[in-house]
Amino acid sequence: MGRLAIGQTGKTPVSLGLLGAAAFMVIADVRVIDPLLHIIANEFHVGVGSAAVIVSAYTIPYGLFQLVYGPLGDRIGKLKVITAALTAFAVGTTLCAFVSNIALLTLLRFLTGMFAAGIIPVTLAYIGDNFPYTERQAAIGKYLSALVLGQILGGSLGGIFGEYISWRDIFLLFGIVSLAIAGLLWRGTRHFKDGNRSTERFSLATFKPYYQLLTQPTARTVIIAVFIEGFCLMGAFAYIGAFLRDRYGLPYVTIGFMLSSFGLGGLIYSRSVKWLVQRLGEIGLMGVGGWLMCVCFLAIALLHNWLLFIPFSTLMGLAFYMMHSTLQTQATELTPEARGTAVSLFAFNLFIGQGIGAAVFGRVVDNFGYVPCFIIAGIALAILATWLFKKGKQEEAARG
Repeated sequence: MGRLAIGQTGKTPVSLGLLGAAAFMVIADVRVIDPLLHIIANEFHVGVGSAAVIVSAYTIPYGLFQLVYGPLGDRIGKLKVITAALTAFAVGTTLCAFVSNIALLTLLRFLTGMFAAGIIPVTLAYIGDNFPYTERQAAIGKYLSALVLGQILGGSLGGIFGEYISWRDIFLLFGIVSLAIAGLLWRGTRHFKDGNRSTERFSLATFKPYYQLLTQPTARTVIIAVFIEGFCLMGAFAYIGAFLRDRYGLPYVTIGFMLSSFGLGGLIYSRSVKWLVQRLGEIGLMGVGGWLMCVCFLAIALLHNWLLFIPFSTLMGLAFYMMHSTLQTQATELTPEARGTAVSLFAFNLFIGQGIGAAVFGRVVDNFGYVPCFIIAGIALAILATWLFKKGKQEEAARG
């Protein structure tokens, strides 16, 4: 992928491919749990809903610490923060391979989620600092391709290791590879001085812009929407792998590959986004995306044919990015003078929503089963889409 050109100051000491490799490990580490949840629950003799605490334990600190790493990277240097966070992430992930009970695994997932939060958002901010605007979209697009690849391959690798090797060994592998990437980052950055540092002191006042942002009605709409999206879509989707195992008795490797179809939907979106925006507009993308997610959840829950899961999961991935990408774009324009603040708050609410959603839907799964879980999530997403569509039309009429 070459090296990142810094607009005015020369070149960065690491390649875009290396930064993308770090992002790949973080996203793959999130998605690898999906096909393994049933296996982990069985090994530790707990219900699937109870085992899903490891999902919440990862995503909640991942969301919380979004608010910390952005300002921290501004003060001590973004590359230093990325390298240190990836090193700690690698150690925590490796230790997950040796746990003896679900409580210890939960603690380690909490710590790895906390450190993982300092990698992707800080890298995006770093690219923003060092690329002229005319080149930035292409650079971010290349970087984000590593995230989509992690989403696609994470579930597949989890299924392969769960079926043929051991769920513990995938964490060991991820930890070792992440540590190697961190070593390469350290080697490239140890003599590099980040010239884009803030001299402002790090204090409680650092977080005041988050409160100020929430006083804006448009910002509140975007933040509420992404929280509900994370709660319903990602919170319920965490149980899809276990559902496929319990209903159809499929091999874990098959489940892993089937779950990867969600990421395939993301790839389809990235190739067709210009056409979709032209045909539907931003408001239409959110409305159609939310209703399609509802249809997909209902179809997965009610149609008793596992072969249909692949097209509906792919469609769900496409639908998710139709809504999510639009909300993300709106978040970057909430405060053009402080995009880092807006994007951090956006990511915070997405992952907090996902963590809480996984915990709540875990109770639904344990007490009522998978079908009510997916039906509730689907209907809620349709309601969210309708609300966003109406809000968008109202704002459009007010401007016109």
